[in-house]
Amino acid sequence: MSIIKIENLSRTYTETEVEVKAVNNVSLNIDEGEFTAIVGPSGSGKTTLLNMIGGLDAPTSGTISINGSSLGELGGRELIDFRLRNIGFVFQAYNLIPVLTASENIEFIMHLQGRSKAERKSRTDELLSAVGLDGRGNSRPAQLSGGQQQRVAVARALASKPRFILADEPTANLDSKSTTKLLEIMEELNKKENITFIFSTHDQRVVNKARRVVTLEDGKIVSDETRK
Repeated sequence: MSIIKIENLSRTYTETEVEVKAVNNVSLNIDEGEFTAIVGPSGSGKTTLLNMIGGLDAPTSGTISINGSSLGELGGRELIDFRLRNIGFVFQAYNLIPVLTASENIEFIMHLQGRSKAERKSRTDELLSAVGLDGRGNSRPAQLSGGQQQRVAVARALASKPRFILADEPTANLDSKSTTKLLEIMEELNKKENITFIFSTHDQRVVNKARRVVTLEDGKIVSDETRK
């Protein structure tokens, strides 16, 4: 079942004298449970496409529907609430709140959702275990390695039980060992819990793990390969 439907999507930037079509008439469906990598050279439109799927950037034309809801029809507050309940984000720079502990970073979105303290604690403990960070809940980001911080970021993205995770270059700042561990965790979550992952990446290690690879060039899809 398709949870994301993209039709004739374009994003044009006109801030400079030269018009730039970052995404150019892209149509794409993503099914529940996919482990998909969006790849391409720098400037191909990967991050712009991911940002539009996540409602962080608005298309110039075309439509994005998630679970039957059109993002373009949602107002500002509605869009924020929709993202909060449907989409998990993992960024290249981790984006953890430095004054909060690992547990508090994970709990933050659930707090915004209005979940009870007991529910937040139970879910946080479950996620810390899932990402291999038992016993590190009281550590602040500065006390964790880059790989551990990114695992906290994955746990935070999962905390709200989203329909899918958008991961923008999640391994870019990680060493080989941390990348391998992070990918193993995400692959296991995908297979065991049917969590949908969509990556924007240059990292061949991510591409090798992906079961579907969508390649962009100059804002257009030039290939779409599904592997067994």
